[in-house]
Amino acid sequence: MTEAELLALPADSYMNEAQQSFFRDLLLRQRTELQARIAEEFQLLRHYEPSSDPSDIGTTEEQRQWQLRLLEREKKLLDKIDDSLDSLARGDYGWCAETGEPIGLKRLLLRPTTTLCIEAKERQEEREKHQRTA
Repeated sequence: MTEAELLALPADSYMNEAQQSFFRDLLLRQRTELQARIAEEFQLLRHYEPSSDPSDIGTTEEQRQWQLRLLEREKKLLDKIDDSLDSLARGDYGWCAETGEPIGLKRLLLRPTTTLCIEAKERQEEREKHQRTA
């Protein structure tokens, strides 16, 4: 099923077996690609060769820190993908964790790991904004 076919389905077929299958395949593809990127980054970190030049050491260490931050972000995304796959297995995928309303196919296509509908996400961001300023 293509994205266009997915979006063309009637509203009452939301999260039917075909749609669940589409998102399962999408999440599994993303998971495989992410695992490959993580493995590649780990490989780059393993091949670290120390330098005797102090400026090279600083540059190399900064690059390593950047790679570690990237790996941490990718690991968090991998966890979100796994959570989404678990949600699919339970039959909860595509439904807002806060309101129980449909998240919506367009939002899920843009961010397949989301757990909140757009309105709930906006409320969450507003709360976080107020907490930061307080």
